[in-house]
Amino acid sequence: MSDNGSKNKFLAFFQEGKFPTITRITLDVTWNVLLFFLVIGLVGGFFVGGLGLGYFASLVDERPVEDQEEMEQLVYNYEETSEIYFANNVFMGDFQTDIVREEIELSEVSQHLRNAIIATEDEYFKEHKGVVPKAIMRALYQEFTNAANQTGGSTLTQQLVKNQILTNEVSFERKAKEILVALRLENYFEKDEILEAYLNVVPFGRDSSGRNIAGVQAAAQGLFDVDADELNIPQAAYIAGLPQSPSIYTPFMNGGGVKSQESLEEGLDRMETVLDRMLRAEYITEDEYNEAMNYDVIGNLTDKKEQIYEDYPFLASEINRRAVRIMSKELALDEGITEEEFDNDSEIRSEYRTIAARQIKQNGYEFHTTIDKEIYDVFQEKTAEYTNFGPTKTIQVYDPETQEPMIDEETGETMTKEVPIEVGASLIDNETGRIIAFVGGRDYEESQFNRFSQHARPIGSTAKPLIGYGPGIELGLIHPGSPLPDVKFEIQPPGMTEPWSPSNYISGQENGLTSARDALKRSDNIPAGRLMLELLEKDGDPARFLQKMGVPYAQNNYSNVLGTDYITVEDNTNAYTTFANQGQFKDAFMIDKIVDRDGETIYQKEVEPVEVFSPQTAYLTTDMMRDVISSGTAVSLKSYLTNPGVDWAGKTGTSQGFLDAWFVGTNPNVTLGTWYGFRQNDIDMDGFVSEWESNILNLNNCPECSVSYSNRNLGLWADLANAATEIDPELMAPEERHASPGGIVSREYCQISGKLPSDTCRELGLVKTDLFNVEQVPTEEDDSITSGDFVTIEEKTYEALEVTPEEFTESGAFLNPDFLDEMGWVDIEDMSELLPDTDIWDDLVAPEPDPPADNGSPSAPGGVSISGGTLSWNSVGGDVIGYRVFRAKSRGGSFTQIDSTTETSADLPSKGSIYAVRAVDFYGNESALSSREVFGSLESDDDEEDESTNRDDNQSSDNDNDNDDSGGDGSGDDGSGGD
Repeated sequence: MSDNGSKNKFLAFFQEGKFPTITRITLDVTWNVLLFFLVIGLVGGFFVGGLGLGYFASLVDERPVEDQEEMEQLVYNYEETSEIYFANNVFMGDFQTDIVREEIELSEVSQHLRNAIIATEDEYFKEHKGVVPKAIMRALYQEFTNAANQTGGSTLTQQLVKNQILTNEVSFERKAKEILVALRLENYFEKDEILEAYLNVVPFGRDSSGRNIAGVQAAAQGLFDVDADELNIPQAAYIAGLPQSPSIYTPFMNGGGVKSQESLEEGLDRMETVLDRMLRAEYITEDEYNEAMNYDVIGNLTDKKEQIYEDYPFLASEINRRAVRIMSKELALDEGITEEEFDNDSEIRSEYRTIAARQIKQNGYEFHTTIDKEIYDVFQEKTAEYTNFGPTKTIQVYDPETQEPMIDEETGETMTKEVPIEVGASLIDNETGRIIAFVGGRDYEESQFNRFSQHARPIGSTAKPLIGYGPGIELGLIHPGSPLPDVKFEIQPPGMTEPWSPSNYISGQENGLTSARDALKRSDNIPAGRLMLELLEKDGDPARFLQKMGVPYAQNNYSNVLGTDYITVEDNTNAYTTFANQGQFKDAFMIDKIVDRDGETIYQKEVEPVEVFSPQTAYLTTDMMRDVISSGTAVSLKSYLTNPGVDWAGKTGTSQGFLDAWFVGTNPNVTLGTWYGFRQNDIDMDGFVSEWESNILNLNNCPECSVSYSNRNLGLWADLANAATEIDPELMAPEERHASPGGIVSREYCQISGKLPSDTCRELGLVKTDLFNVEQVPTEEDDSITSGDFVTIEEKTYEALEVTPEEFTESGAFLNPDFLDEMGWVDIEDMSELLPDTDIWDDLVAPEPDPPADNGSPSAPGGVSISGGTLSWNSVGGDVIGYRVFRAKSRGGSFTQIDSTTETSADLPSKGSIYAVRAVDFYGNESALSSREVFGSLESDDDEEDESTNRDDNQSSDNDNDNDDSGGDGSGDDGSGGD
């Protein structure tokens, strides 16, 4: 309407005479004033509107304009909880994360919940284009007037934008951007797509375990233990009410457990509000409303705890550690980092591990593991139930710096520490490397240190097959029947202050020449040490074999064959699978594959075998380890097993000071290893342990224990094996045996040399039969035995020379000195120690490699006397090999040799004679004649003279001896006379 038209109407009205003139004038002025302000208002409105639009434009000016694809990536980038699965796709639980979320499609959400959300959060959702102007104006008015009731103005679309694209910042700029992006979002996506995204994003408080949850599936599971499509009306209403204030309305406390009744009322009131709105929106009927109002929501909350870190603490932390390690490397490789760069650069590893940890928490991966739930569970049960660990020890704690006893400041008493026995175990599938189960410790709350994968300890004699006998067979230095001297030795290793001289830990005895098979069976240290010396001398790098078996830090030193390397239970068990795998090492693994939220496999473990030994070496070593169980250090194991017929092969181990006990056993399918010992690592955290206190921790120092430390460990090993066998007998108790790979033959050999038997070796009964690699069967005949004359001097045997008097030699079989030199056994001071103390070796002697020193003529025997018809004298020593006995029938008569002996006495043939002795050495040198002794009456004297003469001769023996030295006996050739 024009201004003139309006005015004319007013004037016509006035002209009708209905108002006085003065009134008409007043109205005319008023109209013009109103018209003025109306114009000013309209101009001001446009001005303010322009300012508002300009201000809005300035707020969103820096906001990038995303296209549909970019917007989709932003909206659907849910922070979704990653999940962990046992083997065979058995759900284990969620990764530890700040928020639990599980993505779900809209079709999988209850219609009741969809309706409840729309009725409560956005009643115009289906009509608006992203924003509701009226709601925004109302919210702005409430904000400017600081109204007590702040209803908010955000649609579901705006809330989605706030959660996924923007931040929760309270500002006009953020709100302006939210409106702009919401309008754009509605332009790109259908309503159902927006609603689905919202339902996967919105937070819903905490679940029954006290974890923060987001998304309707996590809410349904976490509150009522049902899926989102199974929610009834009151449950849906209760959940739909939570997003307005999740921390207040949630029924569960931080840490788990239901809130107090008073705290629950706010959530219940909110549920009633939701039901009212559903009724007004005609989503439910009056009857459904009343039924829902009477529903016991709190009584139907779940008490189920899905907290993997409570049920499987060792396992969950182990998987998390491995997942980060795998993901970080995969991410680095995807971004062009080489494997070498990743492995060698700690900063790169640290950076990508941080990224990986974040993605694992946010990106909803599925981590599929190799762990068999039933076997893992029973391993924990059997460990908890085992009653034969031995007692907890109480030790005094010392200051690490001063090594003085630590004093409790409060009590003033000396500090002590309880040190219980700890255990670790590992079960690995040989063929694939799958880690089937493990034991990380006895009590996670007591000690979180994982004894399976993080606790490296000296492995004792379990090292012998890995770095000693296996490499020795592979290099052709030994075969199972090869002789090894079990005779003490001592060397001074370079760089070491103390000499190395191992002793046999278990028996403490030396056994002479022993086969490699028997030495391993008894777990003797001395022959293993000698083998290591030979490996280091002839190969130089035996540690490479252990390095190929997953122990990259293995070193080449003398004592490693006795297990001084610190290795974890996982790595030690893993190394032993090499023998069952015909010499191929397959690195053990726990995470089989990783699947992203779209169902795509982004990581799949690929088994990459590493050839360590030939199949023949692996089989021969395995066969030797069978003896450890059948008749060696683990012989008691059979009595513990419920399936003793399984073809187990294995090795026991003990560390220095009996601080650790090991057993690793392998059958054709699996390898099981256990460690048993004290928590040394925990002690070191608190203080120094004195040498005396360390002795308390000696596993063998247990008077109250009914069985030995080794058998206590074997008992636990058997309990685990038996329990796993009951669950999966096909896996744990295969009927087949370790299969020979071919190229293995059985052959006779001589026990002394390991070569083909000679006739002499057969005659002595020293031939045995054992297995050989067909390519390493000896072709040379035994040359270790020779026949000839030998003598014994002070229990040492020497081969006779041409000048050695034959009357003092013996003839027989003895070890060939050239052979001893060839074998490098010349360090043995007493070669007789090479011969085992058994009947079969009695007909063989071991001569010294070199003849005794020639010291010239020996001294004459002293202490000559006659008693009861026996002439006796003292041993001369030195290189004396025997004595010649002489007789003269009268004083001044010639002395004639009547006997020779290696003893220090001789039976006299008759009375009425004078007797004396000469010592004879290895080189045939004779001593002077000893003192004379008269036996009985001489023919020229009467009885009285006889007694006097005998007495006089005894008193003058020294002078007679001197006369004899000068030829006073008148003979000068006593040694050449006959009997």
